[in-house]
Amino acid sequence: MSLYRDDAVVLRTYKLGEADRIVVLLTRANGKVRAVAKGVRRTKSKFGSRLEPGSHIEVQLHEGRGDLDIVTQAETAESRPRTREDMSRLGHAAALLEAVDLVAQDRQPNPRLFDMLVGGLRTIEDRNPPLIAAAFYLKLLAAEGVAPELHTCVVCGEPDGDLVLALEAGGVRCRTCGGGRPISDEALAVSRAVLGGGLVAVLDLPDGDVAREVDTLATAALEGHLERRLRSVRVLHGA
Repeated sequence: MSLYRDDAVVLRTYKLGEADRIVVLLTRANGKVRAVAKGVRRTKSKFGSRLEPGSHIEVQLHEGRGDLDIVTQAETAESRPRTREDMSRLGHAAALLEAVDLVAQDRQPNPRLFDMLVGGLRTIEDRNPPLIAAAFYLKLLAAEGVAPELHTCVVCGEPDGDLVLALEAGGVRCRTCGGGRPISDEALAVSRAVLGGGLVAVLDLPDGDVAREVDTLATAALEGHLERRLRSVRVLHGA
């Protein structure tokens, strides 16, 4: 057994015993790691407040014999005071954390995913754009190699005509090849922009019907890939 240090984001936590807590971390060099933080629920804990979901920390861990390592030290790498105090920001941060927790693999390093998450949380702290969660979901699916096909019919390859959303088939479909859910040209264009390198412009878009339509598309696409509902999204939208 040995000590190691890593850059990490706390994805979630849960209680263990009287005073301990299990923290689930996404680390840059070691992938998703589960660790015990001993005594952090006591009021005199030295680093309990640094191990809240969404915290970006420099952590030192003691490698355990089983699935759980032990947190021996935690220092704040990046503070996000506005996120901690704003319900909208907290909701968006929770949406990102849950998605990454469900996608990340135990002990499998994925620096790209780590950098995506840190960048997303930083954007929430700085600007909190309405489409941050939707854009993150679509980029996450692209990183996983399963982004929906939004340019051409997934059946016949027809790029023109009246396209409808058919995520169960992998993207959009023309009406000749089958039915689906209607989607506006504007929402389709915004979703394509996220996947095609236009993320900066998308994050400048205001809240409204198009943003909500893109959010619905992105959430449905990610939930379809994960084959489960996202709890944080339901809380965020009051569903």
